[in-house]
Amino acid sequence: MIDKLHYISQQPENGSHLTAIRQSLEAGCKWVQLRVKNQPADVILEYAIEANRLCNQHGAKLIVNDHPEIALKAGAYGVHLGLEDMSVSRARDIVGNKMIIGGTANTLEHIKQRIAEGADYIGLGPYRFTATKQKLSPILGRNGLNAIIRKLGSVHIPIIVIGGILPEDITAIMETGVHGVAASGAITYAVNRAEVVHQMYQRLNVPSLNPISKA
Repeated sequence: MIDKLHYISQQPENGSHLTAIRQSLEAGCKWVQLRVKNQPADVILEYAIEANRLCNQHGAKLIVNDHPEIALKAGAYGVHLGLEDMSVSRARDIVGNKMIIGGTANTLEHIKQRIAEGADYIGLGPYRFTATKQKLSPILGRNGLNAIIRKLGSVHIPIIVIGGILPEDITAIMETGVHGVAASGAITYAVNRAEVVHQMYQRLNVPSLNPISKA
């Protein structure tokens, strides 16, 4: 089961990605994506091994961004691929059939591409501007998201909306029929992370008006 709330790691002002991941897990997150950019593979592998240990301690799932080989070596639950990374089908050749593979999408055509490649879930966004990504795709906003979901129709694949998501966005996002959301800064920089995570899970359980993706 793919969780409705995905935490995407970022380095906080004091600490590392592992600091942020540990804090997110202590706050109640159950699905964590390790997203480390501009670091050597051996450093990312060290992060991934420790992040996986932390996730296992908390009964959570670890997803590694960009690097299927590292995800495999670290024993992660899955890997997430951006639009400029290798294809889902190529990553599947590396990690095998048991590992979850997610893929980023920005348009309806990207979603169809990801489905054809065999993705297990899709990260659709960005919903709004986010400073965590250097090469930001066109911002969807509420209207863009609604338009894509309407055109998508009855295709059943879990869609996670990403990009600058705040707790107050979630109810309207879930009403489109998507599976869930991903958050980063809203959790990393929260004064009370546990309260924010609890609030997000509460809003994610709002019944959908058009449940297209409940896998």
